[in-house]
Amino acid sequence: MGIIFGTGLFEVMFIIVFVFVIGTFVAAAVRGVSTWNKNNHSPRLTVRATVVSKRMDVRHQHHAHAGDVTGTHGYYGTSATDYFATFQVESGDRMELAVAGSEYGMLVEGDEGNLTFQGTRYLSFIRF
Repeated sequence: MGIIFGTGLFEVMFIIVFVFVIGTFVAAAVRGVSTWNKNNHSPRLTVRATVVSKRMDVRHQHHAHAGDVTGTHGYYGTSATDYFATFQVESGDRMELAVAGSEYGMLVEGDEGNLTFQGTRYLSFIRF
């Protein structure tokens, strides 16, 4: 009886974890597609704005070397960086937009210019 109960409990837990993981992926995909669709249906706007701040979000992942299940032969890591700039428009409202690394390097806090965006999608910033 204990073995059957233990096996049943394992199967139930496995299904719960599996459904949770798949549900998380599906929710993330739906959110991404929803944001993409909303941005595509938003008007492209160009407004006068000032760059008020910039930030980076660096993510690191550590991996065991291929074939090393013991972890005794060291790890290697990968990283990814997301770049963001906060703009203040003439009304005083602020918006943080994700920007490409090449754009991030060109933006300087205090720069004034014309910001073009579509929904939450950064398109360009042309300095005065």
